[in-house]
Amino acid sequence: MLHSMLPRHVQRLGRDWITHWNGSQILTLNSPVSSCLRWAGHYPPWASFPLPISADFSANWRFPPFFGPWRQFQTSNWHLDSYTQSCCFHLPNPSMKSEGEEPLTKKRRLSGQDDTSTPEQETNLSDQKEASCFSVAQNEEKHNSKKGAIKRHWEYFCQQSRTMKIAKNKGSDQSSTGSEATFDFTVMSYNILSQNLLEDNSHLYKHCRQRLLFWAYRFPNILQEIKELDADVLCLQEVQEDHYRAEIKSSLESLGYHCEYKMRTGRKPDGCAICFKTSKFSLISSTPVEFFRRDIPLLDRDNVGLVLLLQPRFHCKASAAICVANTHLLYNPRRGDIKLTQLAMLLAEIASVAPQKDGFFCPIIICGDFNSVPGSPLYRFIKEGKLNYEGLAIGKVSGQEQFPRGQRILSIPIWPKKLGISQNCVYEIKQQQKEENAGEKLEAAKPDNTQEIVIASEKLSSKLQHHFKLSSVYSHYFPETGIPEVTTCHSRSAVTVDYIFYSAANDTAAQPGAEDSFCGGLKLLGRLALVTEKDLWTVNGLPNENNSSDHLPLLAEFRLIER
Repeated sequence: MLHSMLPRHVQRLGRDWITHWNGSQILTLNSPVSSCLRWAGHYPPWASFPLPISADFSANWRFPPFFGPWRQFQTSNWHLDSYTQSCCFHLPNPSMKSEGEEPLTKKRRLSGQDDTSTPEQETNLSDQKEASCFSVAQNEEKHNSKKGAIKRHWEYFCQQSRTMKIAKNKGSDQSSTGSEATFDFTVMSYNILSQNLLEDNSHLYKHCRQRLLFWAYRFPNILQEIKELDADVLCLQEVQEDHYRAEIKSSLESLGYHCEYKMRTGRKPDGCAICFKTSKFSLISSTPVEFFRRDIPLLDRDNVGLVLLLQPRFHCKASAAICVANTHLLYNPRRGDIKLTQLAMLLAEIASVAPQKDGFFCPIIICGDFNSVPGSPLYRFIKEGKLNYEGLAIGKVSGQEQFPRGQRILSIPIWPKKLGISQNCVYEIKQQQKEENAGEKLEAAKPDNTQEIVIASEKLSSKLQHHFKLSSVYSHYFPETGIPEVTTCHSRSAVTVDYIFYSAANDTAAQPGAEDSFCGGLKLLGRLALVTEKDLWTVNGLPNENNSSDHLPLLAEFRLIER
């Protein structure tokens, strides 16, 4: 509730109120209300308005029956300090220095200006104002009991996972438990909201209090979330380059992470990072993926990806590896052709990195902000491994818009041949080698069937495929109600666009022969539950006082299953 919705007596509170009390005590409030005061809900019959009184004041004053507007507070006895912490209303500008100086909101109102300043305009104010706002934010945080925090719980899919998590909380080391046959680890995917993008898209954060949008306020919150969730692998998106070099990297290294980073290729100074705990993994390889191609007009966007090959520590097999990929695909809802091509490029790189010496793929985890909703053609392509895009409008690929404006049909093929990636989402050279090997076997079996092969290849020209059998950590809907889960929420929308996909350990009874191309897989042990849009708006959406990105972190626990 904004302060303008409260009676004028409360609006004056904390600004220029000087009250003489019993002729001896003077209470002056020229700054945010002290936590030692409370609103007692009672006041003397001679007072024309309620008084803030000391916390130990025990007089049992009552509201007079004629004082209509305040009767709602007669039995409330609410505490002012906890009320301010719940962001119910705004206190006056803390940088005000004298009784004659009006708060910024009142100055705008008196001058006829609209009280809807953007973060970009606010950040251009003096450093003194930002420092003052941040100081007040820190003081409020000291007394913050996180009453406005989002409530998320851990969902277990395996009783042993619960036991392992309890043991981990007690400080036991997996390497010393004698369970060398299993390797459990956690993975987080988190779009932390680049400060540059926040300021460029201030219209998305009109619902936020301005002081909550400063990076100096946001970063400690983000870092605290990372500390509390304590994931073994972090996949971060919208990591601003200057912030990464100045404080993000060093802060994460102090927590035991090794960091790999890839900045976008264009003017936007953010990118993707994958950070892993050196106590759990060692780095085999790190491969950045740039989706921009100067010689291909379709690929004129500066999005990037990052693919790491990690070797688990404390494991029985020295050759065991896990491939972790992270990306942030193009946002534009009307350019599904670019989104699919970027995804194909990422999958091709994974297909190049993930094969092991025995010819099988190692377990794969793909994290990121895919700017696509559950059930969309792009989402189904990731999960099902195939997509027939013939006649598909480019505006429908991501499912971001209910009534898509991009009605142009996807071309066949979507990307030019000179990109060097086949419709199977692998690099052409490797595809040709596989086709040659397959062709020799086919020729030996059916030497006179070449015309049939050509016709079949023409029919498959509008079909995309990939060889990874991927599952999603999250189900995207609450099973009891059917209400959608939400990973991002701002002034314009609240949807799921962030995912953790993984190559699940195959159920051979349900999928005979499905594990032929994989070296084992991953078993999902648990996940940090998501919330609904309604849940998020109870804490004023995102970002808010406790959650400093417009996305929620996704977290999952896996067990490595060997072949």
